[in-house]
Amino acid sequence: MTVGKICNREAITIQRDETVLEAAKLMRQYHVGAVIVIDKLNGRIVPVGIVTDRDLVVEVLATELDETVLTVGDIMAAEVFTVKESLATYEAIEFMRRKTVRRLPIVDEVGELVGILTLDDALQLLSEELLDLAKLVRYEQKKESRHRP
Repeated sequence: MTVGKICNREAITIQRDETVLEAAKLMRQYHVGAVIVIDKLNGRIVPVGIVTDRDLVVEVLATELDETVLTVGDIMAAEVFTVKESLATYEAIEFMRRKTVRRLPIVDEVGELVGILTLDDALQLLSEELLDLAKLVRYEQKKESRHRP
């Protein structure tokens, strides 16, 4: 299964010149822990950074900076990691582990944002797969005991 099939296609985005206050409002409104910072290039939406709720606390609130003046471009992670939607889910999860990121923007073949994969999404997917495997084991045991009493 590809990461494009399981990612959340309703990623919350913000442009880099918006204030961190606006980012915080979006996080609250959509109940998310991060927003993807984007640029619009030739009609395409391209991820250029991420701002997390932790960034807001550590970079803005704890340092008592003015959240109405500071922009998301000022505090966003300098390097954003992305993967293409055609990548296998397992490989995307492995990439997240190697890069130690909890959130991974997903892009199409030309680099336009199509969604986001989060650690929470990956954990939910994996736990559902494990549950299905456990059910299979239980089913096989019941089937054998019916056919070989």
